Amino acid sequence: MEPPKGLWASLWNFIRFLPYFIGLLLLGIIKGIIFCPLICLIITIGNSAIIIGLWAAHSIWTYSCVVRAKQFGPFLKFAICICVLPVLLILWPVVGILGSIIGGAAYGFFQPMMATFEAVGEGKSDTFYHCIVDGTWSTVKGSFDVVTDVKDVCFFSYFSIMDDLRQKGPPDVKYLEIRLLHLPGAIIAGVLGVLVDGLVISIVALCKGPYMLFKGWKRLFHDLIGREGPFLETICVPFAGLAILLWPLAVIGSVLASMLASIFLGAYAGIVAYQESSILFGFRYMIAAMSIYDEYSSDILDMPEGSCFPRPQYRRKSSESTKSTSRAPSFSKPNSFKKTYTRSPSIKNAIGELKPLELLDGLFRECHEVGERMISEGLITRQDIEEAKSGKGSKVIGIGFPAYCLLQALIRSAKADSTGILINDDTELSSTNRPSETFFDWFLNPLLIIKEQIKAENLSPSEEDYLGKLVLWSGDLERMKSSSVGLAPETERKRAELNGLARRLQGIMKSMSRFPTFRRRFDYLVKKLSDDLAEKQGTHSISRSKSAFGRMVSLNSFKGKRSNGSDQEESVHVERDVESS
Repeated sequence: MEPPKGLWASLWNFIRFLPYFIGLLLLGIIKGIIFCPLICLIITIGNSAIIIGLWAAHSIWTYSCVVRAKQFGPFLKFAICICVLPVLLILWPVVGILGSIIGGAAYGFFQPMMATFEAVGEGKSDTFYHCIVDGTWSTVKGSFDVVTDVKDVCFFSYFSIMDDLRQKGPPDVKYLEIRLLHLPGAIIAGVLGVLVDGLVISIVALCKGPYMLFKGWKRLFHDLIGREGPFLETICVPFAGLAILLWPLAVIGSVLASMLASIFLGAYAGIVAYQESSILFGFRYMIAAMSIYDEYSSDILDMPEGSCFPRPQYRRKSSESTKSTSRAPSFSKPNSFKKTYTRSPSIKNAIGELKPLELLDGLFRECHEVGERMISEGLITRQDIEEAKSGKGSKVIGIGFPAYCLLQALIRSAKADSTGILINDDTELSSTNRPSETFFDWFLNPLLIIKEQIKAENLSPSEEDYLGKLVLWSGDLERMKSSSVGLAPETERKRAELNGLARRLQGIMKSMSRFPTFRRRFDYLVKKLSDDLAEKQGTHSISRSKSAFGRMVSLNSFKGKRSNGSDQEESVHVERDVESS
């Protein structure tokens, strides 16, 4: 749908659109009012039961892990156990339950409303039916997914993080300790930072709030009349129109978020004073934090650069190193703020519309395809699936298997000389079109670095097999020794480099596995692989020997180049193992 041309055409299009939009808005509000209490009740009861039921176990295990942590010194452990943990353990049920109430109410009200607008998107048939039905049962199922994700965080992610705290120590065998001499100065700087920066930054945020409100409205109404920006695509028009109505709430939320952030910005003065062993540097940061926020907010709102607050240097390092470790004096806009939007043939094909959860779904789809191939070759047994479904879990399937699939995407991208990561044949994810969420950089940037390292290594097929074996076996020494796929590089330096790449990739995947939605999708993947295995066992008997899954890397999984004779020899060995079992 092309945007209208001319003032009268734009005005008529705007007038004709208003009743249509208001009708959808009223329908969405009615659905939200009906489902909001039910969704809020489900999420609140489910999350509260999990939080309260595990509170005692979390308290005992947290104290146990902190006491046994190898990277903490005795004074630091004492301070954490006496001053920090009691506050966190008391606040956790309160914050968790209040957050469940507020989040459940917001999800129950806004999700049916957003689904109502999505029902009139391009390519949808029977829009009237979908306007009524969409956002009803799907919202109810989504509320149960929220409770499941909270359960995964409390059961899986929490214990995984605490196990790392208890088991891992620093490589130089030194531990973190409190310097008691500098602790009083750090506390004074942190308290003054919270009081001063909290007050000043809150005043600055309140003063810039009206400017943000009217400037945002001006831009949105301009785009609405001219069908530009967010109103360019028909599917986006309802959401952009809803943004006009909800823009005051966004401004209020931004101001409140700035006030909340000012507490942490001010408290960081204590950390600076402690790190620099000087209360004076903490006071300098307290003043510089005002300038940092003022310049950043002015840059976001396209206001004149600069700040009326001074910005003294608060680090002992040189000015160049300070700029590399902190924000630059002037916040220049990144490319994402400067880019212009152009009309694409279909918004569904635009890589910019991808979200982290969609990319995670793509990873698991690829994992399922690879898993199906391994099952068809008789390489995944019931025992492997049961280990992954058990409470103990399986490092090979839980970490190594998805990390291996991610490695194949990186190798494919490196061979194609891609600037980003090839998600599929026609979609490339890079730093310029990545999802807008900031935390996505925590995973994308390291993966891009690993991809460039793989490209620089110029790996041979044998070295690719060896690297894939390192990633897949996830530190399982027995299977590493029994596997014969991929000869180890001759040089010790090459082996060390590949070992480092494998460990970093496994570490990234382990961090990804701690996000709540990852666990839910992983359980679904294991269930599908279990169903595929049960279907295959119904037609062909598969051995359940422990060596069957160990031969996963010996066939087409790693795409190693072998002669026909060696392939036939390997198949004979597989058949003999199955017959002997």
